[in-house]
Parts: sequence; structure tokens; C-alpha cells
Amino acid sequence: MTLEELRKQIDVLDRQLVDLLNERARAAQMVGQLKAATSLPVYEPNREKIVYENIRAANQGPLPDIELTHIYERIIDVMRALQRNELASQRNNAQAAAASEPGLAAGASPPETGKG
Repeated sequence: MTLEELRKQIDVLDRQLVDLLNERARAAQMVGQLKAATSLPVYEPNREKIVYENIRAANQGPLPDIELTHIYERIIDVMRALQRNELASQRNNAQAAAASEPGLAAGASPPETGKG
């Protein structure tokens, strides 16, 4: 293969990686939503340990395990940030909804209407 052909192949692979990383990010956002709904923490070291074990087991080279692990550490950092942003967004939406009902955010009951 020529240098140009190899670079075109790398460009195609890069686009595939982008697609896969975005697919992984969407899955991480959904995980964040589930964690929020079930009050689970964003950071789960045991899960991350399993991810690293899985990628090392799947690695057939030429990347050394340690380098692949470094790449995944960064990917996981970004995915964790997405989950935190998802949780913050949900909290902000809940606070905004409560604030849009004057008095309700402080625990007051809505005024009764009609004849009593």
C-alpha cells in the first residue's frame, strides 16, 4: 500500500472510531439517567476495573495492554463527565420546575380555588 492509501484507511478507521465513541457516550448517558433514578454514584471503581480487565483480555495487539488501558482511562473519564452532566441537568430541570411554581419550592401547598 502507498502512504496515501494507508492514510485514507486511517481516515476511515477514525470515522468508525468516532461513531463508536459517540454510541458509547449515548449508552453512558443512559447509564447516568438510570443511576440518577436509582441514586447510584457516578464513580464505580469496581465497574471500571471490569472494563479494564475486559479490554486487556480482548487485546490482540499491537497496542500494549498498558497503552490501551491509558486510552480507556481517558475514555472513561469523559464518559463519567457526561454522566455527571446528565445528573446535573436533571437536577437543574427539577429545580427549574419547582421554581416555576411559586411557593411550591418552599413546600407550600397550592392555593385552593372555587367555593369551599
